[in-house]
Amino acid sequence: MTTPPPPTQPDSEYLAALAEAAGFWGIAAGYHDVWGQWHATTAEVQAAILRSLGVATETAAALASAIEQRQWEEWSRLAPPVCVVSPVAPHLELSLRMPEALAHLPVQVDLRLEDGSKQRHLCVPETRENEDRAHLRGTQFVSRIVRMQSPPMGYHEAGFSVASQAPLTAHTRLIVCPDRTWLPEALAEGARRAGLAINLYGVHSAHTWGCGDFTALARVTDWVADHLGGSFLVLNPLCAIHNRGPYNTSPYLPNSVYYRNFIYLDVEAMEDYPASDPSMMLRARAEVRRQIEELNSSEFVEYERVATLKRRFLRLLFRRFVREELNRDTERAARFYEFLESEGAPLDRYAAYCALDEWIRRRSPQAWTWQDWPREYHDPCSEATRRFVAAHGREILFHKYVQWQIDVQLGRCQAHARERGLEIGLFHDLPLATDRCGAELWAYRPFYVSGCRVGAPPDDFSPLGQDWAFPPPDAGRHRADGYRLFAETIRHSARHGGALRIDHVMRLFRLFWIPDGMAATQGAYVRDRFEDLLRIVALESFRQRVLVVGEDLGTVEPWVRETLARFGILSYRLLYFEKNAAGDFHSPADYPAQALVTSTTHDLPTLAGFWRGRDIDARREAGLLPDEAAFHRLRQHREGEKQRLLDVLFRERLLPDWFPRLAAEAPELTGELHNAVTGFLVSTPSLLMALNQEDLTKETEQQNLPGTVHQYPNWRRKMKFSVEELETSAAARDFAQMFRHWLEKAGRRKAAPPAPQG
Repeated sequence: MTTPPPPTQPDSEYLAALAEAAGFWGIAAGYHDVWGQWHATTAEVQAAILRSLGVATETAAALASAIEQRQWEEWSRLAPPVCVVSPVAPHLELSLRMPEALAHLPVQVDLRLEDGSKQRHLCVPETRENEDRAHLRGTQFVSRIVRMQSPPMGYHEAGFSVASQAPLTAHTRLIVCPDRTWLPEALAEGARRAGLAINLYGVHSAHTWGCGDFTALARVTDWVADHLGGSFLVLNPLCAIHNRGPYNTSPYLPNSVYYRNFIYLDVEAMEDYPASDPSMMLRARAEVRRQIEELNSSEFVEYERVATLKRRFLRLLFRRFVREELNRDTERAARFYEFLESEGAPLDRYAAYCALDEWIRRRSPQAWTWQDWPREYHDPCSEATRRFVAAHGREILFHKYVQWQIDVQLGRCQAHARERGLEIGLFHDLPLATDRCGAELWAYRPFYVSGCRVGAPPDDFSPLGQDWAFPPPDAGRHRADGYRLFAETIRHSARHGGALRIDHVMRLFRLFWIPDGMAATQGAYVRDRFEDLLRIVALESFRQRVLVVGEDLGTVEPWVRETLARFGILSYRLLYFEKNAAGDFHSPADYPAQALVTSTTHDLPTLAGFWRGRDIDARREAGLLPDEAAFHRLRQHREGEKQRLLDVLFRERLLPDWFPRLAAEAPELTGELHNAVTGFLVSTPSLLMALNQEDLTKETEQQNLPGTVHQYPNWRRKMKFSVEELETSAAARDFAQMFRHWLEKAGRRKAAPPAPQG
């Protein structure tokens, strides 16, 4: 029997059923774009997204059946699979659903707390105001409230039971969270702080192996403490990537968001690197010394060569660790096993993926992604994968060892930053995307939706919208699993830091889904359970004492920012985008206090690049502009933007009287203009201010040119100054003095403690 196709011209009954189903599955009816225009979600898009979620959309009857089944699943369960709550001290309120005939019976609640202790409560269900009701399959259901003494904040397990002729039982994950994210005491009291944003891969010194490492990061931290008086260092995402150019080097398209890139390890600083053993003196080898010198002197970061060199010697150190530590059951071996136990299944799967990837690529060099692997290895739970894991335990242990060493070195960096007086220390970045060809999609494919991609609707930055080409998360699956993977994402990303930036924080509210075969202009927003997700962010924030910044750029509804503020999540404000309805730049006083303010991002021009139009030139060179007329239109528009920037800087008296008042009379961005923009940013009431490394050192080239792959050296640019030059050059001292002057004048600088002696 074949299923009839949907009507070629859907009738009103079908359209009504489709709209109702779309609402049940969180598909928005439409959205307002950045120009205030309303875009209704079409029936075609609604149906395509519903199908990707496994909903039958052929007929109105099929849609009605799917809705009824979903309602039954929700109402026939005494408690949902997860309850994420903030206690109303000293009590906790939970909402249950039960047959009305049993709603008067007491509910027994058995709690198993995170620490292993147990509690039992007997609760009398209470009628809620404007209670929800549903009549399904001959049964009348009602919602009821049960109250109990609140358990401590954390992740607990709860069992519910109602004694009756047909007993009702349910099990749920109970997550008790604070109402707001954590904020350092000084900031909570109104202090303002500032820091420097760097890209660790581009930090270089005589001691690095072609890219920045954690020892170089500690030295930059010393420079920030000694010369800037900053409170934090903003880092690019340190997530694991494939390290294969040109497609797999973006830190914002990671192989894994749980684990980090081993190229940041300082091999020679590892405890298993014995400086006294001539056979292990890596730099003493002429061939190695030559490679390191070539990688350090190259204009751009050579990811594949760096990764190959470091992996080679990491294996040597791992063999020594096994021989000297694991086989002797030492204290370090015990610490390693503690790390493995604390990481559990996520590390097991990631290490298995890494071992499989290397094993298969040695045999089939063209197997670039797991989709190219033999099909029997596509499933992490398949019999073939289990046999591989059993037969390659040592290789898998190597990848776990590497992640342990990253955790050790990064932890030392954060401890060092705090010792040097950086109140916040390392400021991590959680990317939105995950590589569809990476470890996460292999390990947790059921948690992603096939048939759609994530993107962004058209705006003034991308008139045709954006297609980010990675699959959206399956919100229902995450909820059914108790949000375990989401919590792990926040936990791992925030570890060994004092702050976390969440890229595209609107993901917690909704994502723009583009059905396969359609353009970005044809997508729709799909909502998520933002209250649950924000509470979990708050819980992890408090546990790790990490403040949270949400990158809220693009199409953002006002209530979203209001909700973020209610949870204590700082907004993210860029100079280029902070304008009024007339297009004029806001004054510093117009910026919100609960925010991080900065000049630019990796995807946008530096200040010098903005002034000289270098980003526009780069787009023309990369073939991103349709014709010369478009190039000249962009150039003409930029002149107007430059003039508006001059206007606000003069209005705020941040430029001297002798400085040209017209953009056309100031063709070069001078030190005075950089100085003025820095003064502008630090004078805002925003709690945090960050200056990008390229803007500190007046560079014209941005890190990433959106829309390019091989046409531009994305994510490869090295810092203008080496670490040694930062520490000794007069130019670096001048840049630092300018920044430090403004921090002191604005009261954003806290004196660092003296450097440790000896």
